[in-house]
Amino acid sequence: MTELQSSSSSRETQAPPTTKGGRAKLFGSRISIGALLAWTGILTLLALVAFGLVRAQKGPVSAGEVAPAFTLNTFDGEQINTSDLAGKVIVVNFWASWCKPCEEEAADLETAWQYYRPRGNVVFLGVDYVDTEPEALAYLEKFKITYPNGPDLRTSISQAYRIRGVPETYIIAPDGVLSGVKIGPFTSLGEIQGMIDPLLQP
Repeated sequence: MTELQSSSSSRETQAPPTTKGGRAKLFGSRISIGALLAWTGILTLLALVAFGLVRAQKGPVSAGEVAPAFTLNTFDGEQINTSDLAGKVIVVNFWASWCKPCEEEAADLETAWQYYRPRGNVVFLGVDYVDTEPEALAYLEKFKITYPNGPDLRTSISQAYRIRGVPETYIIAPDGVLSGVKIGPFTSLGEIQGMIDPLLQP
């Protein structure tokens, strides 16, 4: 009887380590899963950073490339998709209310728009970069700008064009190919017309 009790007692005392071992094993697997998730997150972040660096090194899209299509949601509530403007010359101007050089070309851009507007084959689009709506609207009012303008939501448009700053202007030919790129402000109305006129049918 004593031996049976002793054996039973021995089995009982051996049970807890097995349970502890099971818990330790489970805890260890949790650590492995956590480490795996952490490394996955780190690798994903590094991949995104590397992708961004490669894009930055490429510089802005250049003349001769197909212009990236985009949709602009204007401050007036209109939605403009550049893919619907095939056959027209599109002038895409990146600007911001805090950008002093942008002010240097604002009046000339508006004058150019008023000059081409009656023809119906030239479209001006202003893309407001990293700005706030009240300041952007105040800027448009100050310079009496009437062509469509809208915010660059999530900077998706500027990323597509790989801009490096503002102002930058991209002239898209009727066939959808970039015909000209202006980095920095236009210095005159004649400079703007000189990039647009060669693209218009006589």
